[in-house]
Amino acid sequence: MKVYLSGEIHTDWRDRITAAAADLDVTFAGPVTDHAASDDCGVAIMGAEDQKFWHDHKGAKLNAIRTRQGIESADIVVVRFGDQYKQWNAAFDAGMAAALGKSLIVMHGPDHQHALKEVDAAALAVVETPQQVVDILTYVLNGTLPD
Repeated sequence: MKVYLSGEIHTDWRDRITAAAADLDVTFAGPVTDHAASDDCGVAIMGAEDQKFWHDHKGAKLNAIRTRQGIESADIVVVRFGDQYKQWNAAFDAGMAAALGKSLIVMHGPDHQHALKEVDAAALAVVETPQQVVDILTYVLNGTLPD
């Protein structure tokens, strides 16, 4: 099974999922999580820009190639909304996954329940922890529940 891990890049939630799911037949993919590399990839590869808008524009479009491919090829898309920043890109990724008919799992804390109610409504599961994601993957693949 292919799982795309989208969203917040400032905590170790991806590492926690991949480590806990090491025994499952799952391949994980995701965005570039080095924030500086993600921001600067466009100008590093395609040349500098004088205006910040065009700097960001080049990076966003280059990152979109990776994101689109990852979401389109995934069986399940997990989108994590963190507490520190507003992740407009995560909401966009969740919308793309829903539009493509992907199985969508959304992860966020209780403080985001109201703000993300439409995103949550498109998801097949809404969870708060990486372990809950692993438990879902285990159930989907093996039909077993956590101890």
